[in-house]
Amino acid sequence: MPPTPWKTLSSRPVYHNKWMQLREDQAELPNGHTTIYGVVTFGGCVGVLPFVDDDHVLMVRQYRYVQHENHRWEMPTGGIKPGETLEAAVQRELQEEVGYAANRLTPICSYYTSKSICDEVAHLYLGHDLVSQTLPPDDTEFFEIATLPFAEVLEQVLSSEIRDSMTVIAVLHAARLRRL
Repeated sequence: MPPTPWKTLSSRPVYHNKWMQLREDQAELPNGHTTIYGVVTFGGCVGVLPFVDDDHVLMVRQYRYVQHENHRWEMPTGGIKPGETLEAAVQRELQEEVGYAANRLTPICSYYTSKSICDEVAHLYLGHDLVSQTLPPDDTEFFEIATLPFAEVLEQVLSSEIRDSMTVIAVLHAARLRRL
């Protein structure tokens, strides 16, 4: 039998900007006690591992403010705009971040990015049959782009050099599908 759900007694907005919202809920636990719970609400997000050919992928490197890092590779990722389909969001991110669109997208998984504090769901894809097609990046995005051997990217995932969760999960799924 599944665990008893908690009951939301009240909800109070704490902070918001154009990317996220933070609220504080008062919740009743199954034993009758109450607790406060912070919840971060995002729109969903997408990520795509774009294969240039069977053995090479396009990767980006950018400054990540929260981690204060600019040296780790990751795949193109980003938020889903209101009313946008998952596939349209993937194509937009590909065009903004690496200047390509994918003629073939393969969904590989969806998962909660941090299930204990936020509602965000990430949707991951493999991209194949790339064609040059560019959109300008967001105002806060400044990228270095590289074509890297998939085997090297997999090794960076396995050694924890690549730490972005969407990239790690997509690369491991791609390796499994390729039987590596």
